[in-house]
Amino acid sequence: MTDELTPETPDEDEQPIKQRKNGLYPGVSDELAENMKSGWADTELRDLEPIEQAPNAARRRAALSARFPGERLVIPAGNLKTRSNDTEYQFRASTEYVYLTGDQTDDSVLVLEPTGDTHEATLYRLPRSNRENGEFWLNGMGELWVGRRHSLQEAEALLGVPCKDVRELADALKEATGPVRVVRGHDAGIEAALTDKVTAERDEELRVCLSEARAVKDEFEIGELQKAVDSTVRGFEDVVKVLDKAEATSERYIEGTFFLRARVEGNDIGYGSICAAGPHATTLHWVRNDGAVRSGELLLLDAGVETHTLYTADVTRTLPVNGRYTDLQRKIYDAVYEAQEAGIAAVKPGAAYRDFHDAAQRVLAEKLVEWGLVDGPVERVLELGLQRRWTLHGTGHMLGLDVHDCAAARTEHYVNGTLEPGMVLTVEPGLYFQADDLTVPEEYRGIGVRIEDDLLVTADGNRNLSAGLPRRSDEVEAWMAGLLGGGK
Repeated sequence: MTDELTPETPDEDEQPIKQRKNGLYPGVSDELAENMKSGWADTELRDLEPIEQAPNAARRRAALSARFPGERLVIPAGNLKTRSNDTEYQFRASTEYVYLTGDQTDDSVLVLEPTGDTHEATLYRLPRSNRENGEFWLNGMGELWVGRRHSLQEAEALLGVPCKDVRELADALKEATGPVRVVRGHDAGIEAALTDKVTAERDEELRVCLSEARAVKDEFEIGELQKAVDSTVRGFEDVVKVLDKAEATSERYIEGTFFLRARVEGNDIGYGSICAAGPHATTLHWVRNDGAVRSGELLLLDAGVETHTLYTADVTRTLPVNGRYTDLQRKIYDAVYEAQEAGIAAVKPGAAYRDFHDAAQRVLAEKLVEWGLVDGPVERVLELGLQRRWTLHGTGHMLGLDVHDCAAARTEHYVNGTLEPGMVLTVEPGLYFQADDLTVPEEYRGIGVRIEDDLLVTADGNRNLSAGLPRRSDEVEAWMAGLLGGGK
């Protein structure tokens, strides 16, 4: 990575380049500065068509406008975050901004200005880098360094929203009058400009509204989630084909293999991949992925591809590393499968959101009593929550632009709410016997099993978006045998 210039635009009256402490060039000659101003082709893109989600985003903005008449609404995309020294993490725009625009550009801000009973939307973005003053090559974020960005005119054509220079926005917001709401936590500069105009309570109402709006997906979103799941299925197939290499190295080989699929077919992984082999499968969010992969043990793989439009899958399978479950592994796996089947059957329009969780937990409690791991009757176990020592977590969550989508929604609209067609959620029961759990027989210890699928609520029930991956234990073994046979 080259490091000659700093990410600062020089003032005209100052030295035209601010040198890094250990940079190699002492400055810029007048001749070079003049040379860099000219000789560049016109690269403006013309006759651009709107992006596919532009009409969907327009409808969402209209719904938001109706919810907050007469109020200025400010939704930032967010800024780059420093990873270390002068390097940044890959940018991921805020979910609220993406939902309302379809755009993913850092430093951008959507502003809905009230006009009577409605709003006028404006996107504030960085324009093309200025070549006359040298910004495009002297600024560390200039296009010569980080790549071309769309002009404001190009962005207008693509997104269907008027665009202005974001560098003018903070001052404009400082002068703004009337009620204002902002989505917090993404752009400190924008929040500072509004510090005397907003309240935490009102801003939270905006965030909650946008979270609840995402509960029911439109056809575009459902299509994107299916793309995410389909890529994820292929990523799981990739992993099975290289399990021998993972045995020779570590869980990191599994992580890297899945990541390759995510980056080739999508934007990224939707969350940190859990590549948990052996006893690591009993740790719910094992993302260190630095452990051994051993034949005879299980691999719990919880991973999801994020599409280019930022919708993510969330799928889990628990696989025998050598392709065959032991008798005890199969018994535990089949119990989780039975619980998942009960949970999936409870996913339908009009059902309480909690129904699928309760159905799955009942099956697992029955198995734990049957195996003698907890004293019954089952009703007592469920009433006291005694099964939770080994089931640990809820049986699912909403899915969409965030892996745990709609997280800010009010409880009465989410976990105490009712399922509707268009909602997408996971069903993911599990059993986890910790390696140091002395309340279970020794042979159980260190075994963790979770099965997770992504369900779309339909008008007459549900559709399993991740049905392309087998779930039943015998089907998993046959699927693995086919992949291993064809990959060696």
